[in-house]
Amino acid sequence: MDVRFREVDPFNCWLWLHFADVPSQGEQNYVDGIFDSWYVIGRLGGFNAENLQVHEEGADLSWITYDNEDARSVIPALMHNMGQLEYQGCWARCWVDLGTSDAVALDVLINALQQIDSDVVQLDEVLIGGVNDDWPVEPHPDSIFPVEA
Repeated sequence: MDVRFREVDPFNCWLWLHFADVPSQGEQNYVDGIFDSWYVIGRLGGFNAENLQVHEEGADLSWITYDNEDARSVIPALMHNMGQLEYQGCWARCWVDLGTSDAVALDVLINALQQIDSDVVQLDEVLIGGVNDDWPVEPHPDSIFPVEA
């Protein structure tokens, strides 16, 4: 699976998946579940790079001291909105407003997609941002910051 980034507007971002073959309904349901779960975590502020205390601790997590006050003091990093995944042949796309969530959100999604690529359904390519000429987009109705098409 190749991952490519195009022009990325975090408040109006299209995510594109190109499958090796047309995905079955079961495969689509699996991918939909990944995106739904990813969005819920983002909506609840899970992608906040200002509070990665456990990650920054390293490999030995036994008896670490978690700074609860520090965790409460960080500025929230919330994903704002996500549209429904749409499918067209070997392509799927999803509009997302990443809001103030950090770029770690995209890393988490890419990691999950790499795993389903090896375990469930083959993905040729994941494109972050931009548009595809053969599948035009219009300004998303849920966008907080609408952009002219």
